Amino acid sequence: MKTRPSVAAPRENAAQSHATRSSQAIGIFDSGVGGFTVARAIASRLPHESMVYVGDTARCPYGPRDPVEVCGFVREICAWLETREVKLIVIACNTATAAGLALAQREFDVPVLGVIVPGARAAVHVTRSRRVGVIGTTSTIESRAYPQAIRAIDAGIKVYSAATPRFVDIVERGLLIEEGAGEDTLSKVLGASDGPALRDVADEYLIPLKRHNVDTLVLGCTHFPLIAPLIGEVMGPETHLISSADDTAYDVAETLARRSQLADAIDEPGLELATTSEDVVEFTRLATRVLGRPVSEAVHIDIGELADLATAHHRRVR
Repeated sequence: MKTRPSVAAPRENAAQSHATRSSQAIGIFDSGVGGFTVARAIASRLPHESMVYVGDTARCPYGPRDPVEVCGFVREICAWLETREVKLIVIACNTATAAGLALAQREFDVPVLGVIVPGARAAVHVTRSRRVGVIGTTSTIESRAYPQAIRAIDAGIKVYSAATPRFVDIVERGLLIEEGAGEDTLSKVLGASDGPALRDVADEYLIPLKRHNVDTLVLGCTHFPLIAPLIGEVMGPETHLISSADDTAYDVAETLARRSQLADAIDEPGLELATTSEDVVEFTRLATRVLGRPVSEAVHIDIGELADLATAHHRRVR
């Protein structure tokens, strides 16, 4: 993995300082590969931006873990991204956003954005019946972060939530089944391999929400857009499925624009991948499939290194 340019020297002029900031990468992380749906949306909206993506696959899934533990993971990975001199960090994981966004925003100098508020905002804008469903990991649902975010925008909206933890496993397993499976075909591949069992899981999770007559369903985990066809099949065509990816990309663009840190049109974008998994080849292969383009091989990050960086960072900010 190539290193980023060093921090600008104190005596550089304003033009040089702007060039340094604008050419720095956007940092993105998730518990696994689901955050690539957010990275893909950012790349589509901001094609000249470089990105550094961290997948904490050795500790995936985050959903069943204690929020205090997940908050520690957020500090660790943000501290690592800080060493890469990123200009903005996106927590592309709903569970990690709910557990650690506030801490990261307090402790780190660069802007840190999550995915919950963008998803909530999109749902409020789309719903007509003002009855919104939310699905996510157990931790995300128990945090009540989505109902709070939605009602902060429109207090009259009724929110119905359901934990759907097995969907994360379904996505991770589905990506391993067939080389050609991506967002458009993943549900079909899974359906062919698992038959009625997979549909039974989806029915168990989603039919109770459907009975509440929600017209909008927030996919409150960045893994879930990868099985949107399956979810849509159960919910029906009249239900709007909301992924926070596009609205998060919009927030990234707006934040960088306000800070005059958008990459120049002449900049050649790069993508650096890192993972806590020992199997960097497999992680790279999955990244290629979700992003839909070839990528350079990921590097391995040792969890012990992350812990050391977080400890050193915590000492500095206390």
